[in-house]
Amino acid sequence: MTASTALEDARSKGIIWFFGALLSISLIAIFILGAWWGSEPKTFPVREQAVKYMKKSKTDTMAIGFVYTNTLAHIAEVLMNKPGGYISNDVAPPGLFLDNIRAWEYGALVMLRDGTTALRNHFARDQSQSIEDKDLALAEPYFYYEPNSWALPSTESEYEKGIKSLHIYMQRLHSPTKNQRRAQFYSRADNLWNYLEVVIKRLGGLSTRLTASTDRFAGAAGILYDPSGQKAPRFTKEKTIGVGKTPWLLVDDIFYEARGGSWALLHILQAIKVDFEDIILDKRAMNTLDNMIHALENALTPILSPMILNGGGFGMFANYSLAMANYIARANASALDLRDLMNKG
Repeated sequence: MTASTALEDARSKGIIWFFGALLSISLIAIFILGAWWGSEPKTFPVREQAVKYMKKSKTDTMAIGFVYTNTLAHIAEVLMNKPGGYISNDVAPPGLFLDNIRAWEYGALVMLRDGTTALRNHFARDQSQSIEDKDLALAEPYFYYEPNSWALPSTESEYEKGIKSLHIYMQRLHSPTKNQRRAQFYSRADNLWNYLEVVIKRLGGLSTRLTASTDRFAGAAGILYDPSGQKAPRFTKEKTIGVGKTPWLLVDDIFYEARGGSWALLHILQAIKVDFEDIILDKRAMNTLDNMIHALENALTPILSPMILNGGGFGMFANYSLAMANYIARANASALDLRDLMNKG
């Protein structure tokens, strides 16, 4: 081997080693960044967060509904500003591969949408024929924009507009300008009843999807009722379309969607506890609401396993989906009781 040949061989090996090292460093960086971006946001105190924003807006009064509206806005802000920002519309690594946090974002987004819709259609309206609030009429559609748009317009830009509209409504709640009409918030039992109707359906759907992680529980969710029975209900063996055991690759996605929904709903209920305090105490329903909040807090217990275990109920390994379904079902039972209390005189 001549000197020139040896030099050429050393150069080629050096280039290979350089790109190999660069690739290894890049993969390690993506892994570390993905672990950071994929972490779930912590809970926040809703009353203190409202006071913080109130001081920022230089006002001394906190009107009824201020905590609830600020909680919705801050939930959206957390989605936008958590580590890695909003990830569901990422088209490049590591966000492209973080399906768990994307499912978490969607679960929180669904609860945010329901809370904003309730604010627009019920909490901010005196009666069915009253005029809806103009800022809430703008805020709600922004949060219903598609969650995975990365350009023209991006999902973040639309959600930011929704946050801005909520902040304008909050400003009109406590100190409207001369050219503004004071915003209204009606913390009545019938309004809360309407919102709980939606929450019950959301929690019931999540609980059913979580229990479908095993064959034993999947079949029960797929039974069709036969309306032809006159004296006693009869059931067919045919399963409903799309209902069955959850595919193995989707178990963690449904689990994290439930985690995200529980996180957002927990804060919304804590805000309701503040703004609907009088009516909840009058109905003697505070203990029921606390039970619902406690169940959601348990659903957010830190995860110790690096992966979502999917054991068979009483098997050797835990089943995280069934444990989550238990907490969701308990919260749903409390929501049913709370709804009934709101409907009583």
